[in-house]
Amino acid sequence: MDGSPTRQRLLTLTGVDKVFGGEVVALRGLDLDVFEGDFISLLGPSGCGKSTALRLIAGLSHPTSGRIAWEAGEQSLSVVFQEPTLMPWATVAQNVWLPMRLKGQGFAAVRGEIMDALKLVGLEKFQNAYPRELSGGMKMRVSIARAMVTHPKLILMDEPFAALDEITRFKLNNDLLAMQAKLGCTVIFVTHSVFESVFLSDRIVVMAARPGRVIEELPVTAPYPRTEEFRTSAEYAAWCRGASDALNRAIGAA
Repeated sequence: MDGSPTRQRLLTLTGVDKVFGGEVVALRGLDLDVFEGDFISLLGPSGCGKSTALRLIAGLSHPTSGRIAWEAGEQSLSVVFQEPTLMPWATVAQNVWLPMRLKGQGFAAVRGEIMDALKLVGLEKFQNAYPRELSGGMKMRVSIARAMVTHPKLILMDEPFAALDEITRFKLNNDLLAMQAKLGCTVIFVTHSVFESVFLSDRIVVMAARPGRVIEELPVTAPYPRTEEFRTSAEYAAWCRGASDALNRAIGAA
C-alpha cells in the first residue's frame, strides 16, 4: 500500500535520535510515516537500530531527540517479541487473557474474545494446553493471539519467526498476512530476511548501522493476498534482488 490520501496517517517519526550512555548512537535522524493498514518491514544488519525503533514506538524507551507523534491521539498497540515469553504455569487461554487481565477484565467476561483470537491462529483446540506441550511455532501463535486479542491499531513484531524452521516460518508468514487482512491492523515488522520482508510487506525500510539510519525505502506493489505462487514467481525474485541490493548498500554504508 502506498500512503495515499484516502488512508489516515497513524504515526510519524521525525528526526528521531537515540543515544545510549551519552556516546553510543543507536539511531540518528530517523524519519518514518506510518499509515493505517501498512505492513512495514524494517530490514538491516545487526546493530542498525531496528529493535530500538520498535521500543521507542512502543513507549518502552524515549528518544534522545526528535518527535514521535500519533496523528489521531495515542492509539492501542501490541508487541510480539522474538521469544514467545509465555507464562509456563498458565494455559494457552490464560496466556492470551493476560493483556485483558491487566486491565481488570475477568476471564469469564472476555472468554469469547480469547477464543476468537485462538481461532484466528488455529489453536482453539489447545486452549487448555500448557506451553511445555507446544511446539515452537505453536508457542509463537499463542504470542500472536495474545497481541491481537485486544484488536490493537498497531502491532510491533521484533523478529518473531527468526528462531523457527523454514517450513514453519513460511506458514506463519502466510497466516500473519491473513490475520492482518481480517483485523485491518497496521504492522511494523523487524527482520534480517530479504525474502520475508518482500513476501510480507508493502514497504521495506532499509537501515544501516553505526549510527542506525534509513538508507532506502522500497515499495512492494504486488497485490494481496500473496500466495505460494507469488513466492515462486519471477516478480518476487526481482523484488528480492532489489531488496538484497539495497541491504548490501546499507551494509557498505555502515
